[in-house]
Amino acid sequence: MNLALWIVTALLAVAYLFGGAFKVITPKEKIAAGGSSGRWVEDFSAGGVKAIGTLEVLAAAGLVLPAVLDVAPVLVPLAALGLSLLMLGAAVIRLRRRETKLVVVDLVYAALAAFVAAGRFGPESFTG
Repeated sequence: MNLALWIVTALLAVAYLFGGAFKVITPKEKIAAGGSSGRWVEDFSAGGVKAIGTLEVLAAAGLVLPAVLDVAPVLVPLAALGLSLLMLGAAVIRLRRRETKLVVVDLVYAALAAFVAAGRFGPESFTG
């Protein structure tokens, strides 16, 4: 179970680190022009998109660094829980925009983050 949690955590951290950094450094208009998966930015200001990207980068760091450095490891499941909530919000935005095919992707990310949160709060906790 611990190995599965680490694998999922690493995959999520990499995905959110790169995805969040992309949102921070790329102009909103360029994200929207990238295809149907990026049109959600039309519902947010440029600052809002950068804030979401920043949250994703911080969550990626929060998934790994506290456990690796053994500094406040309780932050790992909290970061995973935050990501899960973020992705549930993303799914709501997609539903509101009638982008139903992409809702599944958001829900898979939410489920993976919830798996990490449940595992690190529960049976494979770093604190107990």
